[in-house]
This record gives sequence, structure tokens and C-alpha cells, in this order.
Amino acid sequence: MKKYFHFQELGTNYRTEFMAGLTTFLAMAYILFVIPSTMALEGVDQLPEGVTRINKEAVFTATAIAAALGSLFMGIIAKYPIALGPGMGLNAFFAYTVVLGYGIPWQTALSGVLASGIIFVLLTLSGFREKIINAIPANLKLAVGAGIGLFIAFIGFQSAGIIVGSDATLVALGDFTSPHVLLALFGVIVSVILLTLNIQGGIFYGMILTSIAGILFGLIDPPSGVGGIVGEVPSLAPTFGQAFAHFGDIFSMEMLVVILTFLFVDFFDTAGTLVAVATQAGLIKDNKLPRAGKALFSDSGATVVGAIVGTSTTTSYIESTAGVAAGGRSGFTPVVTAGFFLLALFFSPLLSVVTAEVTAPALIIVGVLMSSSLKDIDWSEFEIAVPAFFTIIMMPLTYSIATGIALGFIFYPITMALKGRMKEIHPVMYGLFVIFILYFIFLS
Repeated sequence: MKKYFHFQELGTNYRTEFMAGLTTFLAMAYILFVIPSTMALEGVDQLPEGVTRINKEAVFTATAIAAALGSLFMGIIAKYPIALGPGMGLNAFFAYTVVLGYGIPWQTALSGVLASGIIFVLLTLSGFREKIINAIPANLKLAVGAGIGLFIAFIGFQSAGIIVGSDATLVALGDFTSPHVLLALFGVIVSVILLTLNIQGGIFYGMILTSIAGILFGLIDPPSGVGGIVGEVPSLAPTFGQAFAHFGDIFSMEMLVVILTFLFVDFFDTAGTLVAVATQAGLIKDNKLPRAGKALFSDSGATVVGAIVGTSTTTSYIESTAGVAAGGRSGFTPVVTAGFFLLALFFSPLLSVVTAEVTAPALIIVGVLMSSSLKDIDWSEFEIAVPAFFTIIMMPLTYSIATGIALGFIFYPITMALKGRMKEIHPVMYGLFVIFILYFIFLS
């Protein structure tokens, strides 16, 4: 095994890789509770007509399995110290834009995830994936990441009751005398303190402390099960295979845009994470990423598996940098992380204590981290600033990641052409311009 994972070449050992894998797991363990809560639209009282709520317990199991298998793929096939899991931005898009906004049943949304995963695999095997990524301007990629960060943070503020609806101003501050709002604020403060002190797994520990505080003050019911913590692994029956059963429902203009959005965001997440983690680990050779094709295949394959078992798009996690900082250098790191995700399957009773007030701080903090890409956008050029700004601001304002992407991708060719920079516009961007114009015509 040492030879397979090149321990000697990378200057690592079993103990270092194990601790790195554990560190990565703790840094991203919060997804086990945030993903199911988000996909089940916890905190949303009224659903669109004809739409039902996905089974939260089944999504918990699907999330753990997708993260475990995805991490195994990356570790064994690509041999990178990168763990995978259902993406936070894509999870929010799945729940709040596709299901809640468009009124598309979650079963059909899973079919959309499956379709995007299959296309992702084909693009990776054909080599077209890199060409598509290169066709989309770097500034728009950064804007998409920042916009999703603001959108996720807005969802967190809303579910916590910190921001509420208002007939006069659309939004306003919530009731800060409410115990549940105060509990969420406590979670935000604790998480901020932990992350400011550079404590690995700060988001996860913040959720634990918030849950404990909620139980102590009678705001959250204690969990049931052996010791209130360990229980049986929830069944996958409510979600398993639904993506296949409803695959015939994806052939519409609306679902085409949904699938494209799943693809784009996964493209950006994966490419950015691979480069960031590989650079930190010193794995970049001659400014190139060794085994890039295998890494991309692992990521896309994990999305297909995740859709089949019942969770949103699976992608590479930037939290893997925590494991690299702890010394992780080989594919054995995500193999260890995968083992912990499988072990976590037996801790489903904790889902009952992870309420909206507990997950909201995690969403807000993830939003802060994702918004950091704002600094890298070239705001000095107006023709770049306009599409970037529309991409970012329209995601939270329209409650739709797809709408933000669509508006940004429509304005980019327009402003660049008016500036006399048509030669810099890739033909793919013109194609997307037409698709998104048709998207708005269809919506109207």
C-alpha cells in the first residue's frame, strides 16, 4: 500500500495520512447534517403545488455514501489528498431554485443531477471538459463562486430568522428577542470565534456547541437512540433509483438550464479545488496537474453515484486543504476520510438535534468563505464589472443561482462587443448567450 500511494516519494507515512484524513473529515463533517436539512427544505412551511418533501434521513445516508465513495474514487484512482461530498452551492440550487423556485419535484431534480453527471463523465473522457472551462472567462467563474456564497449566506440568515420578509422593504431584521433567533446568533458567534482562531473543523464544532446550547435551554429536543447518539443506518429506499425512474421528465427548456447550471458550477468547484489543494500539497509539476483526467473522472463518477442514491451533485471539497495542512500528501488521506463518513452512518439520531437554527450559522460561514473570490475579480474594467456584478447580485435577489448565471452570461458578450473586444469572446459564450436568452423567453 505504501508503494501504491507513493509514501516514500511524497515523504509521508500512515500516521500522518491518517491524521490528515481525520482532519479533513472534521472540517467537512457538517455536510452530513446541513445537506439533508437543506434538501428537505427544513424551515420552509409551504411547498409548491405538486411538490413533496424529500426524506431527510435517506438523504443523510445518501450524503455519507456519496462522500465516502467519491473520496475513495479520488484517493484510489487519482491518488490526490482531496475528499469529495455533495456541494453546498449546488445543494442550495437543488433545493431553493429547482424545487422551491421552479416547483420541480425532487425526483426530477435528481434526474437532472444524474444527467449532468453523465455529461460530465463523457466530457471528461473526451477531453472537451477542459476546453469548456477555458471558454468561460475567469472573472465570470469567480463571480459565480462569490454569488453562490452570498446566496447561501442569505439562506442562512433567513432560516435563522435573522432576516425576515417585510411588506414595506421586502426584507428586514428579525425578532432578536426570540430564543430561536438568539440560538442561531450564538451559533454564528461561536463559529466565527473558532474559525478566527484557526481551529480545524470549526464549523462542525460550532454546530455541536449550538445543538448542546439548544438542548440545555429547552429549544431543541434531545435525540433518541442508544445514548441519544448511535442508531440504525437510515434506509435509502425513499430516494434510491428515483433519478432513473424520472429521467424522462428532464427533457424541457427549464431542465436544460438546470442541468447546465449543475454542470457549470461543478466545473468551477472541481477545477478550482484541484488546483488549490494540489498547489498547497506541492503536487503541481511544470505548471501542470498530473493525473488531472483521473481526478476529473473521479469527481464526475461520484456525481453519478450520488444522484442514484439520492443526493445533490458531488464535488471536490476545498476543506481538503485542512488535511493537506495536517501533512496529507497521498490518496490515502481521502481513503481515511471515506472510512469516517461510513462510520458516521450510525450517528443518524443526531439529525433530530440539527435544526434550522443549528445549520444556519454553517451556511452563513460557508457563504463568507465562498465570497472571498470577490477580491480577485477585475473591477477596474467596466465591461467585466457589469456581467460579474449582475451574476453576483442577482443570485440572492432573485433567489436563483441559475438566474444570476444567466444574466451574467448574457451581459458579458454584449459589454465586451461594445468595447471592441469581440475577438476575446469564445464561440461557446455566444452559444450560452442564445441558450440563456431562450431561457428567459421560456420563463416569461
